[in-house]
Amino acid sequence: MSIVSLARFQFAMTTIYHFFFVPFSIGLAVIVAVMETAYVVTKKKEYLKMAKFWGNIFLLSFAVGVVTGIIQEFQFGMNWSDYSRFVGDIFGAPLALEALLAFFMESTFLGLWIFTWEMVSPKLHVVFIWLVTFASILSAFWILAANSFMQHPVGYTIKNGHAVMTNFKALLANFQLWYEFSHVIAGAVVTGGAVVAGLAAFRLLKKKIKNPEFYKRSLKVGLIVTLFGSIAVITAGDLQMKALVNEQPMKFAATEGIYKDTGDPAAWTLIAWANENQHKRIWGIDVPYVLSILAYDKPSGAIKGLDSVNKQLVKKYGQRNYYPPVNAVFWSFRIMAGFGMLMLLVSLIGLILIRKKRQLLYKQSWMLWILGLCTFAPFLANTAGWLVTELGRYPWTVYGLFTIKQSVSPNVSVASLLVSNIIYFLLFTGLAITMVSLIVRELRKGPDYDEDHSNKEQKDSEVDPFDKGALE
Repeated sequence: MSIVSLARFQFAMTTIYHFFFVPFSIGLAVIVAVMETAYVVTKKKEYLKMAKFWGNIFLLSFAVGVVTGIIQEFQFGMNWSDYSRFVGDIFGAPLALEALLAFFMESTFLGLWIFTWEMVSPKLHVVFIWLVTFASILSAFWILAANSFMQHPVGYTIKNGHAVMTNFKALLANFQLWYEFSHVIAGAVVTGGAVVAGLAAFRLLKKKIKNPEFYKRSLKVGLIVTLFGSIAVITAGDLQMKALVNEQPMKFAATEGIYKDTGDPAAWTLIAWANENQHKRIWGIDVPYVLSILAYDKPSGAIKGLDSVNKQLVKKYGQRNYYPPVNAVFWSFRIMAGFGMLMLLVSLIGLILIRKKRQLLYKQSWMLWILGLCTFAPFLANTAGWLVTELGRYPWTVYGLFTIKQSVSPNVSVASLLVSNIIYFLLFTGLAITMVSLIVRELRKGPDYDEDHSNKEQKDSEVDPFDKGALE
């Protein structure tokens, strides 16, 4: 266990856990805003119940996301101080805007949304949740602006060994930012839709359930959002991967497990396994022409392999191992793409099966089980996508400028990292158990809990304690 490996593990652990809740909360915010808007437009109380019920789960995801985000920022200063010094001038502006503008706006209007249900008009109240949604998306934009610089540095100069911003507009115009932003937000929409549809499916599996129509309506909304989000995420992901062919050819080659230059046309590798020490593929199944079509939108065109790209990087940046962990990147990409296609198909088939005439989905428990289990699919896809983005950039933290080994804090020790990793792991495990327990509790309470509880309190308040039958 080296300092670098332990620091990388801690960064991966904190970021993955935090990234569980970023798309989760953004996606749920979108859905809750849509539900409350439907209530304002149609005046149907069912949509109001939906907004309040799924809004409670959104609040849980938001709270845990804030906690995990603070932990992630803390470990930057603890384990990656040299990296922070190198990019501090670049990251200062977008991260300050994220904290002072986006997060402040998000928190303010979230508070107004929570506490003003009976105090303002429905039209004004729905504006609050839309502003929360906009602010959460804006927050993601500024974070991704910083991450995009790590992928494709622009608008900077190097002074005294540090990157200094020279053009803020170039940072915002970075093509990598817009690919990442569209991909992440579309993925967040899918996450929100899949969670709502999946949790509603789990509730419909219960034989005796109060207000099943509520969950059926929620499931339908979730499937519609998942379908449109899946189309958007596949489109954005396709554009982002095409950009890698020229901008990060090593990452692209790793996602396809290509060590040697392909022929023309290039075959796509369905599944494979590589010997990373010897830099060669052990086995694999190829599909002719497909990779050329995916990369160039035509059945022709060759792709550079890892070996060729490594030689180019050695020539450009000096002698170093530029090979990323190929098997991890290769399979993470397929997990991401596979679950993306799965959610598209499940949402499309689900919508077909809930048509008014037959509604077959509700009559077959195994279909509801499949839909319920798809609750977890976007979390796996989001995590796998993040692994492709970060592992595929190895050995750089800032592509072409700063390496992982250069980034680690000089004063940390193996012992301190090991202890902090254990503490963070236990903390995250506790948060996960608490989060799941609270969501299950909300689901068991159901959408009518607040109304029933309010009616009970009103009924109790009307009882005369001196009445003859009050104590019977």
